[in-house]
Amino acid sequence: MSFRQVCFSHGQESGPWGTKIRAMAEAVRTQGWDVESLDYQGMADPRERADKLVAYCQELAGAPVLVGSSMGGFVSLSAAARVPVRAMFLLAPAFYLPPLEEMLPALDAVAAYPTQIVHGWHDDVVPFAGSVRYGKRTGARVLLVDGDHRLTANIDLICRELTAFLAELDEEGQ
Repeated sequence: MSFRQVCFSHGQESGPWGTKIRAMAEAVRTQGWDVESLDYQGMADPRERADKLVAYCQELAGAPVLVGSSMGGFVSLSAAARVPVRAMFLLAPAFYLPPLEEMLPALDAVAAYPTQIVHGWHDDVVPFAGSVRYGKRTGARVLLVDGDHRLTANIDLICRELTAFLAELDEEGQ
């Protein structure tokens, strides 16, 4: 059996065990995945957050699946450009917002990783166009849902999508 670790990265204004992460963690644990959620509270610099995630990944016995929300999506992408990961599952990732856009890693460094993005049509914090742009450039799967930035109303759907994504990774041996 392959290495089965999911690591969550929360957004700028949230914490490591918020409503979405707790729900997703429970869903993936029932599928036999190990779970960690790093605490970035008090760390405003996304590069510092990415360094923390890179250090965590370097201590693991295998390549994890990174799950990131908003700035946590950016942090996951930044880390994936520096350490091997199995895949990425991102929620409303803040890729193309100033100043984060200037810090984006080279997309060829991450395009090979299976990636799924879930983003709300009504997101007024991080426009969904950035996720579509990223998907177009890298081939990432992008699912637009009837939701806002927090995606609170979409938690059940997100959990189903994440568990299906992980099952697909297992089936494909990725």
